[in-house]
Amino acid sequence: MLTSTFSLSLTGLFAKQLTGTMSVGLLSFLRFLIPAVLLLAIVWASKLTLPPRSLLKPIIIRALCIAGCQICFLISLETLSLVESVVLFATGPLFIPVLEKLFFKVDIQAETKFGLAATFIGVMLLAGDVSGIQVKPELLWGLAAGMLNAGSQVSLFRASKGDMKPAALNGWTFLFAALSILPLLSVQGISELDWLFLTQPVEQAWIWVWLVVFSVLIVFNQIFRSMAYKLAESNSQVAPLIFTNLLFTAVWQMLFFDESFSNYQVMGIALIITASLMNSFAAKLIKLVFHSKAQSI
Repeated sequence: MLTSTFSLSLTGLFAKQLTGTMSVGLLSFLRFLIPAVLLLAIVWASKLTLPPRSLLKPIIIRALCIAGCQICFLISLETLSLVESVVLFATGPLFIPVLEKLFFKVDIQAETKFGLAATFIGVMLLAGDVSGIQVKPELLWGLAAGMLNAGSQVSLFRASKGDMKPAALNGWTFLFAALSILPLLSVQGISELDWLFLTQPVEQAWIWVWLVVFSVLIVFNQIFRSMAYKLAESNSQVAPLIFTNLLFTAVWQMLFFDESFSNYQVMGIALIITASLMNSFAAKLIKLVFHSKAQSI
C-alpha cells in the first residue's frame, strides 16, 4: 500500500505539470487509455480474458467513478496548489461510509458525522476568506473528486475479491473509463493546443515522455493497491495508509513549487487531515481504551 501511495503522489505531481499542456478532457482520456493499453498488453502476453459477469458491474461502476474523479481532480489542479488538490482528493475514505449508507443501508457512525462537519469547515478555511461563506468552485471540484474517489475504492474492494488478476482488472477498468470520456471529448471538441499536441508528436516529445511515465506510475499505483485490497480482510484495514500520500505530496510541493499558504489555509488542511484520520482510527481507539479499562477492572 505504501508503494501504491508513493506512486499516487507522483501521479499528482505529473498531472499538475501536464494540466497546462492540453485540455482536461484529452488528458483524462489519455490518462486512462495509455495505462489500459499497457495493462492489457501484459495480460495479452499470458492470455487475455474478458471480465466475468459477476465482476462486470463493479468494474463499470469503478470506471465511471474514476473517470469523473480524475476530471474533477484535473480541473481543481488548474487553479489550486498540488497539496490543496491532493488533500481534497484524499477525503475519499471519509465518504466511503456515506456511500455504504446510501447503497447498502449501513449506519453512519458518530465519528464519520463529526468528520464530515469538520471537513466542511476545513474546506471553508481553505478558501482563505472566513469573513463570509464563500466557497470557491475549484474547491468543490476537488471535494467532488474525493467523493468519486470513495466510490472508486468501494467498487475496487468488491472487485478485488474476485478471481481476476490486478492487471486484467485495472486494464478493463481503465479501458471502460477512457470510453466513458469520449462523449465529453466529442462535446468539448479538439482545442488548438490539443491539435498541436496530437499532430506534432516530435515537437511535443517531452510531453509524451511525461505522459508515458505518468501512465506507468498509474499502473504501479493500481496494481499494488489491488494487491493490498486482495490481502486485506476489510477496507478499513488499509484505508488509513492512503493518507501517506499527503506526506509524499507535501515533499513534492516543497521541492518543485514555490507556493505559500495563509494561516487559515494551513488550519483548513490540518482540519481535513485530522477529520479523515479520526474517521479511520477513532473507533479502534475507543475500542482499545474500553478494552484496557475492562481488563484493569
